[in-house]
Amino acid sequence: MMAAVRAAGLGQQVALIEKNASGGKKLLLSGKGRCNLTNAAGLEEMLERFSGHGAFLRDAFKTFDNRALMSFFRERGLPLKVERQQRVFPESDRSSSVLDVLKKELGRLKVEKFFNKTARSLLAHNGQARGVEFTDGSRLKADKVILATGGASYAFTGSDGSGIALAGKCGHTIVDIRPGLVPLVVKAGQVATLEGLTLHNIRLRWSCPGKHLDTEIGELLFTANGVSGPLVLTCSGVIVDWLRQVKEVVLHIDLKPGLSTEQVDSRLQRDFRTFARKSLKNALKELLPQRLIEVCIRVCAFDARVQCNQVTAAMRQKMVSFLKDFQLTVTGSLPLEEAMVTRGGVSLKEIDPRTMESRLIKGLYFAGEMIDIDADTGGFNLQAAFSTGYLAGESAARSA
Repeated sequence: MMAAVRAAGLGQQVALIEKNASGGKKLLLSGKGRCNLTNAAGLEEMLERFSGHGAFLRDAFKTFDNRALMSFFRERGLPLKVERQQRVFPESDRSSSVLDVLKKELGRLKVEKFFNKTARSLLAHNGQARGVEFTDGSRLKADKVILATGGASYAFTGSDGSGIALAGKCGHTIVDIRPGLVPLVVKAGQVATLEGLTLHNIRLRWSCPGKHLDTEIGELLFTANGVSGPLVLTCSGVIVDWLRQVKEVVLHIDLKPGLSTEQVDSRLQRDFRTFARKSLKNALKELLPQRLIEVCIRVCAFDARVQCNQVTAAMRQKMVSFLKDFQLTVTGSLPLEEAMVTRGGVSLKEIDPRTMESRLIKGLYFAGEMIDIDADTGGFNLQAAFSTGYLAGESAARSA
């Protein structure tokens, strides 16, 4: 939609092809229905959030950055607000209000829209894009073609990877698609009793032979069969890649990152003296959520009825180890269908970052999640979609 808006705004006749009965189905889901449309961070910080491929987006962001995007919507009557971690939302807290702006702009610029139409192949001649052919056998001729079909997650929205396959059919290299920003699965039974529990102010460390990754302090959420939450989602793309090489990755959870091992030990000794005649299970309520206390006792192989004045130094050291290094075994992730973003896609080596034009087929442009870029949560992925769409639309229009 942004590509169409920009190209039409530069005076071109534009047709927007949509396989669904209406546009923006996936946009309506973004930000849990609130649409975290961008982030207010500076350029360099934005680029750093893109899985090592941020430099590719420099031209797109300079052409149409987060400030320009926010101005675009505000000038069209949509008030915005900046929340924690500089995430930008519409004041309405409704994704539909963002979509409404785009739809009105498409109408104002007289963009011709074709719904319930699925492209089967790209029409090209002598290395030049000429239009598209649809699954019903009909064709649409065009001087320029912009592919902006999304990734392969949440396929029910129409973003099912078919556009990526279309690029592959016309000769583009496709980097393996895989899930990003996705909950991870741990060994059966390890978190069965913890579903729904959120841990605040903890730090994670991921490890497998020859590799490790440390996080900042943040939050983790236990799911029915694994872990999610901001810290997990941020690292999930890397962990999914590791799991393509090894069977298991160890997740180390530091439940008390603000305390050293010695300080945790001192705290336990003090508590055990204070609650000398209480059971271990009751004495730990100041340190851990109830369900995690039960896991601690199980992992440490203690009798839940033991009193604090019966805890030995060896038992206490086991508890210190649990509090500073609670370990889970990660064996996989939820499928791509349930991931927030798609990693991989059309190879960046075959796209000119200054224009988003294909280096293989003249007049073919790419935008959004279907190219091999992905980022952390916080509005970065949508900004990349808007920026690359804007640049692709502008480049296609100005070279027509």
